[in-house]
Amino acid sequence: MTVSPRVSGASRIPLAQPNIGPREIELVTKVLSSDVLAMGPYTEAFEEALAELSGRRHAIACSSGTAGLHLAIRALGIGAGDEVITTPFSFVASSNCVLFERAIPVFVDIEEESLGLDPELVEQAATERTRALLPVHVYGNPCRIEELESLARTHSWALIEDSCEALGGSLNARMLGSFGDASVFAFYPNKQITTGEGGMVLTDDDALAERLRSLRNQGRDADGTWMHHIQLGFNYRIDEMSAALGVAQLERLAELRAGRNAVIGYYAEALSGRDWVRPPRLAPGTEVDWFVYVVRLDPAIDRDGLVGQLMDRGVPSRPYFSPIHLQPFYAEQFGYGPGSFPITERIARSTLALPFSSRMEEGAVAEVVAALDDAVAEQGRP
Repeated sequence: MTVSPRVSGASRIPLAQPNIGPREIELVTKVLSSDVLAMGPYTEAFEEALAELSGRRHAIACSSGTAGLHLAIRALGIGAGDEVITTPFSFVASSNCVLFERAIPVFVDIEEESLGLDPELVEQAATERTRALLPVHVYGNPCRIEELESLARTHSWALIEDSCEALGGSLNARMLGSFGDASVFAFYPNKQITTGEGGMVLTDDDALAERLRSLRNQGRDADGTWMHHIQLGFNYRIDEMSAALGVAQLERLAELRAGRNAVIGYYAEALSGRDWVRPPRLAPGTEVDWFVYVVRLDPAIDRDGLVGQLMDRGVPSRPYFSPIHLQPFYAEQFGYGPGSFPITERIARSTLALPFSSRMEEGAVAEVVAALDDAVAEQGRP
């Protein structure tokens, strides 16, 4: 029986697109023609290539960025009642991974420019139960990770660097993903490279790497003996097809980045001269391979209304991010409400992700900006 997938209606311009070419098809086909569909040579090759790119000793491939964050929390021994200081301006997985181990995410407000965890507020939020910091490089833009790393060392806290959005970026010539006890990348289809679903945990600690490898493989020992389990673990393995896709994507990383940089340039030119929109900015000493293109709008613009107006014109867009502490589950569980983290909330009201990928053409960018101009004018803005 042949089963055909249902294809939902699409906008004229996609919000994001993976960039898959002949090399990806070649390597995935090789896997499908082999007898090894899991835990094979492409997984090892993918891990080795990511470790080299990031300047880490070890890379442990897993099924998603969320799984990678959970593995890091578990492997570092963070558990019930422990507190992890993190950001409310992120994808929800960066906090959920703490709750998976019955630890407590303690939110600290963000900085205006980097949109990352504000180091100046960390010590105020710390208690005797603080065990770790979990900062996020939002959209791939470096947070003040050097200062956060110093704070973690001073207080003997673990540092988990959420680099899920930051592959290929750097701060002061040091690669993102090379900080702290562990760092995590993710490879969802809208990321810098994709494996469909997939993630990677990186560390320089030999013992931690061994624990991570065991935990992602059902708690098996270092030899991977099939029916020998030395601890409670998870099925967080990556499959060989995904790993082969990752190997091919890494081979093309410079090409894919050049495509994204070209689109950044198209947007910068097309949006110039408008005082009601702020494109992404680079801070001194940073290199960013943006995985999404998020602008910040003038507060007078009805951002949520704008999303609908753009969709009516065939252009998808999305608020990026919605504050974690205002998600219904977190508000109910921890009693958060509007005003808890004012900088996060103010910035979150202004952010808008526009269509972006390495495959996007200049004409599509012009169409997006024309629709944006038209929609903003409809709201009464010049």
